[in-house]
Amino acid sequence: MTVDAHHHVWDLSVRDQDWITGPGLRPLRRDFAITDLEAPAAAAGVDRTVLVQTVTVAEETPELLALAEHSPLVAGVVGWTDLTRPDVADELARLRGLSGGSRLRGIRHQVQGERDPGWLLRPDVRRGLAAVADAGLVYDLVVLPRQLPACARAAAEHPGLVFVLDHLGKPPIATGALDPWAGAVRELAALPNTVCKLSGMVTEADPAHRTPDDLRPYADTVLEAFGPGRTMFGSDWPVCTLAATYGQVVQLAEELTADLDEGERRAVLTATATRVYRL
Repeated sequence: MTVDAHHHVWDLSVRDQDWITGPGLRPLRRDFAITDLEAPAAAAGVDRTVLVQTVTVAEETPELLALAEHSPLVAGVVGWTDLTRPDVADELARLRGLSGGSRLRGIRHQVQGERDPGWLLRPDVRRGLAAVADAGLVYDLVVLPRQLPACARAAAEHPGLVFVLDHLGKPPIATGALDPWAGAVRELAALPNTVCKLSGMVTEADPAHRTPDDLRPYADTVLEAFGPGRTMFGSDWPVCTLAATYGQVVQLAEELTADLDEGERRAVLTATATRVYRL
């Protein structure tokens, strides 16, 4: 069976997703529930998932934890809290005490939306990252390529915290370019407390170039840099549905790892996520 280490849910009647704007994202402007994922996940051989936050709203994480508490599919949650708040350690403890709080596995912030490329290196953010490490959680990085150098510095400064790079750091797949993204990824991967998600590729690619051969240079770059033992599959559902079905995204991951040996493929598709997120 496969672990999907990255997907989302939302209910627009509860809260708007203010990032869903413009005609290109219009198909996402509806509700996506965990029950909508259950059938395609089962058909694709996925039996456990990691549910990831979408908005920087304090109320969302308790809702995701409660959902995980009652879902046979969701094995872990990556939530959000304000890393810069002085009492961030207390807030993390509070979240873990909520219904479903035992499923909290990590924290994420939309660093990609921060104008400061060194946001992760601010003193107040560093304090928050230290609190995440002390709580035994991991930190997911949703960043743009220009922010990768700061990610490497942050990971070097917090060797006790595992940093998980979402969506390969959003390489410029649509243009076919590898550098400078590839060099920055290798710099990050050189640090042992870093992991990368093989996720989000289909929506970064040009619609006419989404075949395994088009995406392979980017997948191979992270597989070589991090190694299968620090690479994990994520679907990025439902965002991935802009470009492919859930089953197609799982099949793509299987094709991109087809040249690995059995143990290496098992790491990418199951074992790395199970270990890193303690599923």
